[in-house]
Amino acid sequence: MTEPRREPISKVDIAWLRMEQPTNLMMITGVMVLDQAISFDVFREVLLNRFLAFRRFRQKAVEGARGCWWENDELFEPTAHIQRVALPGDAGKAELEKMVSQLASTPLDKTKPLWQFHLVENYTEGPAVITRIHHCYADGIALVQVLLSLTEADAEASLRQVSPDRWKQKRAAESTIFRRLMAPAREGIDAVQHYSNLLVEEAAAMLRDPHAAGEYAGQAADLLAELVNVLLLSDDPPSRFKGEIGVRKNVAWAEPIDLEEVKAVGKALGCTVNDVLIAVMTGALHRYLIEQGEDPSEVSMRATVPVNLRPLEHARELGNHFGLVFLELPVAEHNPLARVYEVATNMRELKHSQQAVMSLGLLGALGMAPAALQKPALELFSRKASTVLTNVPGPQSPLYMAGAKIREMMFWVPQTGSVGMGISIISYNGQVFSGLITDHRRVPDPHSVVVNFKREFENLLHLTMLIGPQDEPLQPEAADLVHGWIEDG
Repeated sequence: MTEPRREPISKVDIAWLRMEQPTNLMMITGVMVLDQAISFDVFREVLLNRFLAFRRFRQKAVEGARGCWWENDELFEPTAHIQRVALPGDAGKAELEKMVSQLASTPLDKTKPLWQFHLVENYTEGPAVITRIHHCYADGIALVQVLLSLTEADAEASLRQVSPDRWKQKRAAESTIFRRLMAPAREGIDAVQHYSNLLVEEAAAMLRDPHAAGEYAGQAADLLAELVNVLLLSDDPPSRFKGEIGVRKNVAWAEPIDLEEVKAVGKALGCTVNDVLIAVMTGALHRYLIEQGEDPSEVSMRATVPVNLRPLEHARELGNHFGLVFLELPVAEHNPLARVYEVATNMRELKHSQQAVMSLGLLGALGMAPAALQKPALELFSRKASTVLTNVPGPQSPLYMAGAKIREMMFWVPQTGSVGMGISIISYNGQVFSGLITDHRRVPDPHSVVVNFKREFENLLHLTMLIGPQDEPLQPEAADLVHGWIEDG
């Protein structure tokens, strides 16, 4: 059967396609560091065989007067998308971060499918693979599946050509890693689908006829109330992390920390791993402000946090299926223990809200609206946050690509509107990697922030070991007292 030359782009994916602007490109950028040299020709064949098993990546996104659609690239040329490059000078981490920063600041060619792979062959720590994929193709969770498709559990298998159909069936049936990555909380998933569709329908009705919205108001009352709550949030005030942004982005990533130690801290404090990692990164921002001679107690900021809404039965599909919630980050809090408990409290409240479902429906509505309406609507929401923050649980056993073991992996999320910073955390093979992408006008030296990630975790680990397991969170006075003991030595 002949494949269609054109396919409509989903409403939510249209919203992400149109979000791109010179000051914030809509690319998910990633780096994988390998432990030994690989053949570029073999690397290229692996990508052509496995990455292009998803035929969407042979298609380009086209915007026309009558809508947006995926169109087969009849002139598809692999050399435009798969390239070998070399670092200058010492070819160390600083040079690799600079190259990734330049790529993260450079738009993809919209006349071609919106993705690229660069193999950096002379990086001193081992070959590095830099990926750039436009957000309109898929969200971060789905792209993890795509990247896992390039890998195997042993070196020999990672060199073999595979049948795309056989690979998809095997991954869907056997990959416990992917099942864990993709499966949201099963309870309520039908409600998520129902209410997100309902909000899209309601928004479309309001665009056609404002009076028709009343017909939906009773059914979507919770979602509309959530929308009102978000609209009433105050804008994040100006700070070192929030303000005018430009076109240059800088990336950095921290030394990894041990995942088992993070789990132990979370268990001892009665919090989740996610709570601990968010609190640690918040502490890194707190410490950075102090190092810059600023007072963190005067800084208030939120993060937009993606929440996966993708049902497991749709695990193999590309596209964007996530909502966003607004999380208060306690940057002003000086006590690491209190910081963890505050993050945990804020996260618990968000888990019981409908913010994520509401935002997914809103994105669908914006995808149906005229393009001219989308920018002011997105700007309204982006003013309420200073950063994007995402945490992805990756595979906890070593993976191989093109014959070499992947030693490190990292990625950076795009930002929307006036947001000038993105925080990314991913776990892989027993370690937690954290990265930061910042606008050059706001934070020109993101390495000075992420270097504090490990320091802040070690400080929290020592505090946790001192107080021992807790049945319930410490009271503020007790947490301050323990923290004072540590600071006094």
